[in-house]
Amino acid sequence: TTEDEHCDLNIKSNNSSHHTERYGEECLIVRRGDPFIIILHLKPGSTEFKLGETSFTLIVETGPLPRKESGTKVSFSLSDSTVDTEWSASVNDPSGNTVSVSISSSPNSPIGVYSLTLDQEGQKTSLGQFTLLFNAWCPKDAVYMRSEMKRQEYVLAQHGQIYRGTHKRIKGTPWNFGQFEAGILDICLKILDENPKFVSDADKDCSARRNPIYVSRVLSAMINSNDDRGVLVGQWEEFSGGVHPGQWIGSGDILRQWAESGPVRYGQCWVFAAVACTVSRALGIPCRVVTNFGSAHDTDANLVIENLYDENGERISEDSIWNFHVWVDSWMTRPDLGSEYDGWQTSDPTPQETSDGVFCCGPASLRAIKEGELTKKYDSPFIFAEVNADVVDMVRLSNGQFVKFRGSTKSVGRFISTKAVGSDERHDITHQYKYPEGSKEERQVYEKAQHHNKLQQRGEEPGLHLKIKLSDNMMVGSDFEVYAILTNNDMEAKTCNFLFFAKAANYNGKLGDSCDICLRKSGERQLSLKLDYDSYGTVITSDRLILVSAITIDKQTVDYHKAEKTIVLDEPDIKIKLLEEAVVNQPVTAELTLLNPLPEPLQDCSFTIEGVGLTSSKPITAKAGAVGPKQEAKATVEFSPSSVGTCVLLVNFDSNKLRNIKSLVNVVVKD
Repeated sequence: TTEDEHCDLNIKSNNSSHHTERYGEECLIVRRGDPFIIILHLKPGSTEFKLGETSFTLIVETGPLPRKESGTKVSFSLSDSTVDTEWSASVNDPSGNTVSVSISSSPNSPIGVYSLTLDQEGQKTSLGQFTLLFNAWCPKDAVYMRSEMKRQEYVLAQHGQIYRGTHKRIKGTPWNFGQFEAGILDICLKILDENPKFVSDADKDCSARRNPIYVSRVLSAMINSNDDRGVLVGQWEEFSGGVHPGQWIGSGDILRQWAESGPVRYGQCWVFAAVACTVSRALGIPCRVVTNFGSAHDTDANLVIENLYDENGERISEDSIWNFHVWVDSWMTRPDLGSEYDGWQTSDPTPQETSDGVFCCGPASLRAIKEGELTKKYDSPFIFAEVNADVVDMVRLSNGQFVKFRGSTKSVGRFISTKAVGSDERHDITHQYKYPEGSKEERQVYEKAQHHNKLQQRGEEPGLHLKIKLSDNMMVGSDFEVYAILTNNDMEAKTCNFLFFAKAANYNGKLGDSCDICLRKSGERQLSLKLDYDSYGTVITSDRLILVSAITIDKQTVDYHKAEKTIVLDEPDIKIKLLEEAVVNQPVTAELTLLNPLPEPLQDCSFTIEGVGLTSSKPITAKAGAVGPKQEAKATVEFSPSSVGTCVLLVNFDSNKLRNIKSLVNVVVKD
């Protein structure tokens, strides 16, 4: 083509009408099934374009081996009639040498980067490239969502809340998804190209990218690095040689690091889920991050979590219950299962168990999980167990016999939480996963799931009862007491061994070191256990969880009782104060302070900020040095907002003894 003859991809206008303007104006990014307009400027002096007389063909191609049979290469000519399941093009009124062409993609096309070529009776001209995404606005797309408010939240929102803690103390952590940050969409497409299925058969893989079920399953394998060069390395104990999972406040940093140098150290469940959410939203799949409190990890797939203990109350088994576990739900139709299974589908990118030989999990239909339809793919039994398994605590006696701990039924799958649409409130979605505990439907679902071990709903039992009571204020750094209350419902007195102890715990139910406290007493009604910072401060993890257990053992009658509570220690607040009004593209100074609640100094204190709507996509860190006990850590940090409106500022505080304290503030930016 000469200078005069060119194609205008009309990027600004197309991106705006396809809800992709936040990706910037470097590239044409469109959503499948909706038309976009390109403008052809023909050579002056060339024959004028006449409707109905001038013929040409357009060719779109994606992937390394474009083939018509795979749907990765499509040729189509100008047509007046359009079948809205196929690619088509029509010309709007041509004027002289300028021709405006409207191109509609098939709502079932593979997503990815396409080349666009003009074929005029054998003479081919490249018109440029565009990226095609899933389209939640198109009724014929598998990811179509009717509600505009939900599309704004689940496709376009760039920050969210991830819930952690325990079901009694739920805490939202702000997260910067940042799916529109510069370069992130390209990295998300690179994740698909690095997946082993693409490497072994690129043609088949690119063709399958038309299907959000396939793409979600690939992502659940590629966000962890267990079988491939996936994004994140999971680590729950030893964090040297990488970033502690609690330090991340956004996905952008993780994805950029992966694109530069491979698997990033380290992630835990909420980090895996947050990155999966970023990639899904970037590709156009509506997605939400979900937290399940009391999440079962059923290693032997019998839908029962068996906690085995020895005679002294020490744990000896593999199954576990995570205080909380985080995964993602993605929105799509399920033509492979039937339309009643359309809607939210659960995928879990945290590597726990293999599926088809690979560490991935899902997508499983929420409807199938709620109805106990465990034959519906993918991985329904594992996810069903995460929210429904029964918990049985057993003692293995020295003669090899097993006896049940009494009074130890635990609930699994409680307060299942996600961020509400359009606000930072918590939305409880437990009812979407399961029928109410003890309801008739719940029992029917259990039977359908071939699961007859549901523990009987018990009333007041005779014998001993054991309860643990916690104090109200339990700030990290303070000393406090917890109480065990023993009630004897029998007519005669009882004598038994009593153990009351605390252990540091991780959120995934793995126990750490014991705090050095153990009481043995008999016949008391209320006993206290003092937890001093001196004994717990050195052993708690940055999850700030302490598991308190009380056990009574009557070896003569072989009667064992157990009560447990997980304490989530309170953490101090970060105060964020803006020293001037926020104006677009002007530096703003924020003053950040945090009161050290510990009775000892903090070293290496630092505040890190990042946010949606800042000119710097990389986190900005300010050091605050060393801070004495009960003193304030202080730092100022400068940032520039890049657009008018509300920008969300996320702050993380880190130090040697107090880690991963987070906060956020909405900043109103003026012109």
